[in-house]
Amino acid sequence: MKILVAGGAGYIGSVVVPKLAERGYEVDVVDLLWFGNKLPADIKVIQKDIFDLEPEELKPYDQVIFLAGLSNDPMAEFSPKDNFIQNASSPAYLGYISKIAGVKRFIYAGSCSVYGYTVNELYDEKSPAVSNYPYGISKLQGEFSVLQMIDKSFSVIAFRQGTVSGYSPRMRLDLIVNTMFKNAIQKGEITVNNPSIWRPVLSIKDVASAYIRAVEANYDISGVFNISSGNYTVGEVADMVSDTLLETLGLKTKLIIKNIQDFRNYKVSIDNAMKILSFKPMHTVIDIVHDLIQHKEQFNDFDNPAYYNIQVFKSLKQSEGKK
Repeated sequence: MKILVAGGAGYIGSVVVPKLAERGYEVDVVDLLWFGNKLPADIKVIQKDIFDLEPEELKPYDQVIFLAGLSNDPMAEFSPKDNFIQNASSPAYLGYISKIAGVKRFIYAGSCSVYGYTVNELYDEKSPAVSNYPYGISKLQGEFSVLQMIDKSFSVIAFRQGTVSGYSPRMRLDLIVNTMFKNAIQKGEITVNNPSIWRPVLSIKDVASAYIRAVEANYDISGVFNISSGNYTVGEVADMVSDTLLETLGLKTKLIIKNIQDFRNYKVSIDNAMKILSFKPMHTVIDIVHDLIQHKEQFNDFDNPAYYNIQVFKSLKQSEGKK
């Protein structure tokens, strides 16, 4: 089987792509390489904008995975225009030309951010998806567009992903567990803006498992699937990071608790993914912290702007403005 991964050189792709290759799949990547290329040398990487792809180029592929786009709220708010182009129009275009080319399955990386703010409810895929902010809106638009293309010969699996954390060769330190880990190591403290807010946290190792399950699912299967490793309050995540660092490294961390309003608050059910895709998350927040500890020497330059998507994005936009 031959697979094309759009945005495959990013944080998630740098873990997912090698895992797919290990299973014997022929995997190519198309990516603008904003964050460089940390993939194994034997992975073919095409440096190209998705909008410059033509249907003919996709004919060799059985499946296409969309991991591209702008990845978080700060990037979306910094440039709403780019957010809607990359997160709404880009997957729509790639899905459309994939279908024309005869690709059998399109897998879309969405976000649980589409659920916006909920109050003490466990949301499944049939629950209201209502977001009032650019990132969540754009991810919902991207999801909606690719789902319209489903038919007997074109399967679409759309993941609504929890907040991903853990070690990747293309590292990020702007994600909930990763950020807390970094601040605990660097500053000896973790700041919690609102301890009562709920988040579905997703280990990057469980992400890789989810994409393998999607690739290997029967082609009759299509639809939307929540995926997370577990639902936690932000205060609980901070406690788990702090306790694990104390037990493992003997590092005592100060917790700074605030009560700042957050526009995202949601916990999700993954029953659908478990029953239909046989997705079974294996990793907790504690496991994520152990993963970060194991690899910390590989990203210990905590102030490196490459680890923060918004910093890289701002630099790219400033460079474009000077041309």
